[in-house]
Amino acid sequence: MKKPCAKKPLPAQFPAGVYRHHKGNFYLVLGVAKHSETEEVCVVYTRLYARDSFPLWVRPLEMFTNRVTLKNGNKVKRFTYVGLSEPKA
Repeated sequence: MKKPCAKKPLPAQFPAGVYRHHKGNFYLVLGVAKHSETEEVCVVYTRLYARDSFPLWVRPLEMFTNRVTLKNGNKVKRFTYVGLSEPKA
């Protein structure tokens, strides 16, 4: 039997594209998916930097869009939408 899960509707404006993580790296959001067991909405994304590990990642939408507290006490978005392509350095 499935466990009950808080099911929030998908935000009307959650665009695929490039997001900057609060630590500085860039990620490409491919879209959203629903967890097969809990029906929780998750974000499917991949990093835009080289690294030897899994190429695709998922994170619950609520966690992807929430704020995190930095060591200095400031609260910032975990990921910030930057557009359809990575900014030029």
